[in-house]
Amino acid sequence: MIDHSGLSVSNLGKSKEFYTEVLGTLGYVICMSSSDAVSFGIQEGPGKSTDPAGDFWLSEDTPMVPRPHFAFSAASRADVDSFFAAGVAIGGIDNGAPGLRPQYHPHYYAAFLLDPDGYNIEAVCHTR
Repeated sequence: MIDHSGLSVSNLGKSKEFYTEVLGTLGYVICMSSSDAVSFGIQEGPGKSTDPAGDFWLSEDTPMVPRPHFAFSAASRADVDSFFAAGVAIGGIDNGAPGLRPQYHPHYYAAFLLDPDGYNIEAVCHTR
């Protein structure tokens, strides 16, 4: 089990705004914030982060090359749809609209966005 992960971003303020909107649709909130880093986690209910400091971190620095891919669990297909809509509304780039991806398994429902630095982020629901 991975305890936490993170990304280096070129503009922390812009990325903080983007991820606050996008991850908020999946229940994430800001857990910690400073001038050079911010962390997100789920503080209540299913999927609650075990680390009170959060499990997904952003820090301002040169973006990683190659860009890693992150997939976030969604409780429902409606949450995947909300993730995608929020991301596009705040300037994320459509990298795969919400829908089934049967090449992975019959109930794999996901959406993909490119964040402000071009990282491919995904919300995925594995149930009907």
